[in-house]
Amino acid sequence: MPVKRITDDSTSKMKKALEVLHDELKGLRTGRASTGLVENLRVEYYGTLTPLKQLATLAAPQADTIIIKPFDPACIKDIEKAIKASDLSIAPLVEGKIIRLNIPPLSEDRRKHLVAQARQLGEQSKVSIRNIRRDAIKHLETEQKEKAITEDDLEKGKKHTDEITREYTDKIDQMVKHKSDEILLD
Repeated sequence: MPVKRITDDSTSKMKKALEVLHDELKGLRTGRASTGLVENLRVEYYGTLTPLKQLATLAAPQADTIIIKPFDPACIKDIEKAIKASDLSIAPLVEGKIIRLNIPPLSEDRRKHLVAQARQLGEQSKVSIRNIRRDAIKHLETEQKEKAITEDDLEKGKKHTDEITREYTDKIDQMVKHKSDEILLD
């Protein structure tokens, strides 16, 4: 397997790890209402755990309110149950065919806890990135031992892998800092 294919493969894996972090950070609460808080919430719908965004229209018409309008009004109770069971600590208000979530302001302690949670998610993503780097370098070394690539190619591949690793860990740091600022300043 040529060096380019190995580094391209590890780059795409790192990109996926970054996307996972982005989705997880969207689920962290800030002072403002955001549909990202609930869109990936799993609701038991006819025996299957389904993301809320597939069951309802989500909107945040005001800075402190999220409106959930299910496509199937029969699943309102299931959505309500999933929200109550989640770690959001928000009581859903059922108003006919919609569910309203009023987002209370965050206390200073809760903000600090959420920032710590964001940093922890960032660290988990960095571990994933470093594992991808380790696997890529092992793969390159195996290719070199089998004489599929030269020693110069091995060194170039390691250097390129280190560069993309640094690039993605920097992106993780930026994402976590942005989310932390958003949590602390809202």
